[in-house]
Amino acid sequence: MCGIVGYLGHREAYPIIINGLKRLEYRGYDSAGLVIIENDDFGLVKTKGKVSDLEEKSKSLNNGAVIGVGHTRWATHGVPNDVNSHPHLSNDGNLVIVHNGIIENYDTIKTELSQKGFEFHSDTDTEVLINLIQFFKDSENLNLTDAVRYALNEVIGAYAIAVLDKSIPDEIVVGRLGSPLAIGIGENEFFIASDASPFLQFTKEAVYLDDGEMATIKLGENVDIRKIKDNLPVTLAVQELQLNLEEIEKGGYDHFMLKEIYEQPKSIRDTMRGRLLVDEGIIKMAGVWDHQERFLKAKRIIIVACGTSYHAGLVAEYLIEDLARIPVEVEYASEFRYRNPIIKKNDIVIAISQSGETADTLAALKLAKENGAFIYGVNNVVGSSIARITDAGSYTHAGPEIGVASTKAFTAQLTVLSLIAIKLGKHNGTLSNERFNALISELDGIPELVEETLESTAENVIAISDKYKDATNALYLGRGYNYPSALEGALKLKEISYIHAEGYPAAEMKHGPIALIDENMPVVIIATKTGHYEKVVSNAQEIKARKGQIIAVVNKGDNEIRKIADHIIEIPNSSEEFSPILAAIPLQLLSYYIAVKLDRNVDQPRNLAKSVTVE
Repeated sequence: MCGIVGYLGHREAYPIIINGLKRLEYRGYDSAGLVIIENDDFGLVKTKGKVSDLEEKSKSLNNGAVIGVGHTRWATHGVPNDVNSHPHLSNDGNLVIVHNGIIENYDTIKTELSQKGFEFHSDTDTEVLINLIQFFKDSENLNLTDAVRYALNEVIGAYAIAVLDKSIPDEIVVGRLGSPLAIGIGENEFFIASDASPFLQFTKEAVYLDDGEMATIKLGENVDIRKIKDNLPVTLAVQELQLNLEEIEKGGYDHFMLKEIYEQPKSIRDTMRGRLLVDEGIIKMAGVWDHQERFLKAKRIIIVACGTSYHAGLVAEYLIEDLARIPVEVEYASEFRYRNPIIKKNDIVIAISQSGETADTLAALKLAKENGAFIYGVNNVVGSSIARITDAGSYTHAGPEIGVASTKAFTAQLTVLSLIAIKLGKHNGTLSNERFNALISELDGIPELVEETLESTAENVIAISDKYKDATNALYLGRGYNYPSALEGALKLKEISYIHAEGYPAAEMKHGPIALIDENMPVVIIATKTGHYEKVVSNAQEIKARKGQIIAVVNKGDNEIRKIADHIIEIPNSSEEFSPILAAIPLQLLSYYIAVKLDRNVDQPRNLAKSVTVE
């Protein structure tokens, strides 16, 4: 949530900050602002709206400045408006801050500062923090770094911050707890950002701050990283970035979401590369292999995740229990961390997160670690917080996902989780060699089947979306492995079209949702010819008897559902284990084209942000 960009060096800061904010706008887009320092004074512009509005409003800024910070906001404290937008100034006008996160005890601090004569002009917790920094700087006669450290030791919550002092035009002080922050290191220049995308074109070297760390960035000096709590120095660990600039551009597509849908054959293939060796009949996954005994002796696997990643976890529950016969529980991370869960030392906790920064998932992992469980991460971002805290893990290789609604990250997660389940089944002795070889051979061919699905369904889905774009409600039904597919399909429609949709196990329809069905209700049924097919056909007949409009996702050559459904979307045949990957494709396309026809902002749906780094 929220995006931070900063620059200090020899180039003009303004264009770097503006372009960086555009690349981070998926993190928040209800307001934006920036500040530069020139001639020992601030040039500050901020506005409600998007980065394009900020760009228009800030054209008068002097482009000669070589230091500055910017912010694109997803509102937490205070409604989106010009006043609540970041950056925020201290009362004396000498300090400025941008902030991602929530200061939970801001009200107490605000009261104390008010009693000391401080005035506040916004509704934000961020303005409270910058004035707390001013208070320590003045009352204790501290330099900027120490004042920031003193203040951060007083606050409770989550944050990534960047602070400037207008009298020090060659220094930025940053810190983080619970929200990501990266420092790009160039030739006598430095970049800061919530992720590396804003500075990819300038440097491939980056430092990622860990929780509870802050850094003083000063021209002509090395980055000085220290622990916020005790001021102990931290060794500078520079990482080489693997991303390419082309990966974060639209590449000719109208939206990032559509580009990312069509990238799925590649992202799935990349996720399997080096891991799935069909000719050798093996799955190579160091994270599982190095801790094989822990997995095979586990009494229980707990999967924690949020949103789309939670749906991937539900598919993993079917996969692992079916193939490896290990009990699995899937929990919303936001609930798991607050319900005093029973966690034992022989449990394995798997966290799934695209960004590796999801606040609730990270907190759930910390709880599991404190209770002695073995923690394993599945995420898409090298160097992310979840990647660093876990005992082991597996990266998906989906590449950057800019569209807020997750698409390729979801199918990449399903791919990794399939590999883990099949590998555990083989080593657990619950899969015969014949079944193991059949599964890995089929999984190896899934990218081609996804490509075929994209080519064969798009035109049909466009026509269906035109018919149902004005629906006010929709129901998604599935059974077995494709119950999570129904949940995910409904979530996609809600996220980007703003049409209310619910996903249900098909058999549960009779326990309430059937009351909603009439001639105006589109019902999407995932009816692949595996598992509980006959039961799903019966559910379709019940819907039709009540005049519901049925959109059926079926396997090629299925003639039974065709007699009942109003619309058929055919996907290739596959084993039930892999059907959620193929079923996801037309459901993503359906949501996308309905949203486009409704003229929604597909990549930046209202009220949402890509990475939820606050509670």
